[in-house]
Amino acid sequence: MIHYSVLDLAPVPQGATTADSLRNTVELARHAEALGYRRYWLAEHHNMVGIASAATAVLIGHVAGATKSIRVGSGGIMLPNHSPLMVAEAFGTLVTLYPGRIDLGLGRAPGTDMATARALRRGLGREDTFPQDVVELMGYLAAPEEEQRVRAVPGMGTQVPIWMLGSSLFGAQLAAHLGLPYAFASHFAPGALDDAIATYRANYRPSQAHPEPHFMLAVNVFAADTDAEGTRLRTSMQQAFLNLRRGMPGYLPAPVDDIAALASPPELAMVEEALKVSAVGNRETVDAKLQSLIARYAPDELILTGQIHDHAARLKSFGIAAEVLSG
Repeated sequence: MIHYSVLDLAPVPQGATTADSLRNTVELARHAEALGYRRYWLAEHHNMVGIASAATAVLIGHVAGATKSIRVGSGGIMLPNHSPLMVAEAFGTLVTLYPGRIDLGLGRAPGTDMATARALRRGLGREDTFPQDVVELMGYLAAPEEEQRVRAVPGMGTQVPIWMLGSSLFGAQLAAHLGLPYAFASHFAPGALDDAIATYRANYRPSQAHPEPHFMLAVNVFAADTDAEGTRLRTSMQQAFLNLRRGMPGYLPAPVDDIAALASPPELAMVEEALKVSAVGNRETVDAKLQSLIARYAPDELILTGQIHDHAARLKSFGIAAEVLSG
């Protein structure tokens, strides 16, 4: 049986509040734990009213404290926004509080627009130091050297598991070079998926923690009683993606009966291409799509996401997916 996990952006639906979103995240995490999901990851985004997980490490701690056994982590922390030392301290604290349950997924993008990136006060006007920052962060989480002057406290010696996230060959190459597990953002940027997997596996350099490559595939899931209802649930994410591409991100929209009435054919084609790694429909349809993806890409794990407006429908969708994958 393949391991399966949840990626949660803590969506804030139209008509709801951030507090509602955070309560929903805790309920979904507990639901996922009961259903046998392996990990529950949260993503860092900024200046988006429809996403409540900006303070990702804080929310990870909240979710870990509200659950018992599921691994909780970042999918991911956008390292250009932070100093490696502060990330090591935050996640060192988390793993000290919740031993054996914390993952640290790292991304290279800022997770926001350029104006907000400037407000974050890191990454602009500097050369790209992401690979060096990753190595520096790994050093802070390793056992300290005798002459090491700067140490992460908490953090040093905790060996928090690090994952490389990406949607291009850059992340695949870096993950392979450093001997790290690799998660590809195929749920919204699948263009380089085949090449990235091939690059990662062909160039993998075994590490002590990971002697073999370990690849995670991200998939959108919109599961319901019928194919029609699953298709309708998906229109919330389609609208949100359209709004983002139009430069107007907002709350997660309610589903609609006809997405084609809200966008031009070129826009719809763009959305379909970006979100094509999706399983949408009833139990049988979702099962067939997930098995097709597993057969094609041979992932070591799946991580499922789904921007669904109605919280009860979201819980049900993840429940159907778990039934399919645990069978």
